[in-house]
Amino acid sequence: MTSVKRIIIIGATSGIGYEIAQLYRKQGWRIGIAGRRTKLLAEIRSEAPDQIETAQIDVTSPDAPEKLTELIDKVGGMDIFLLSSGIGSQNRNLNSDIELSTVQTNTVGFTRMVVAAYDYFKGQGYGQLAVISSIAGTKGLGAAPSYSATKRYQNTYIEALDQLARMEKLPIVFTDIRPGFVKTDLLKNDKYPMLMSPQYVARKTVKAIERKKRRAVIDWKYAILVFFWNLIPGFVWRRLPIHN
Repeated sequence: MTSVKRIIIIGATSGIGYEIAQLYRKQGWRIGIAGRRTKLLAEIRSEAPDQIETAQIDVTSPDAPEKLTELIDKVGGMDIFLLSSGIGSQNRNLNSDIELSTVQTNTVGFTRMVVAAYDYFKGQGYGQLAVISSIAGTKGLGAAPSYSATKRYQNTYIEALDQLARMEKLPIVFTDIRPGFVKTDLLKNDKYPMLMSPQYVARKTVKAIERKKRRAVIDWKYAILVFFWNLIPGFVWRRLPIHN
């Protein structure tokens, strides 16, 4: 293995992904950053052009895996892959465009990128594959059906890949980061309970990745919340009006 540590972060032009990239930059890592907004990508690269490489990647596009390969080549390899891209919003009116767009990004795009990373690590013989999902995958949230459903999909998919890697005797580490409410562009107001800053979540995420945790709920308050959520019977859960 090379002595230079290398990480690829998909969805790092803002929010949690951006803050995570800043932490790894300070640690001296070689970083590949991908996002859809070319202007922001250029601005981020200008902060440390000798350390950061960028690529315009839309995870919903079929050519995303090819662009990921190109970014990996520019960075000089990949030791950790972190998928931080995703969308979601409350949709109590069940606007079909919102529901389907969420599914397209959080399941189709998610699968496309995770499979590409898995295949790369399989060929390389090692690696750590990390994703940022959500505690929303714990239960079906009536105010955000597609968001909670797609996050459950992500949790289950990573669980399945972890088992697959063991079946194939591949030394790939899987880390599923599950934050609670985070003050990013996805949450347009501050009415959500226990709202966390992206900087705080980024620090917790980097620590979980360093410790090679299989899954990490961020933070302890949400870990307690999720514990009790899992104890609630279905007939009770369906009567709870959970929203911001």
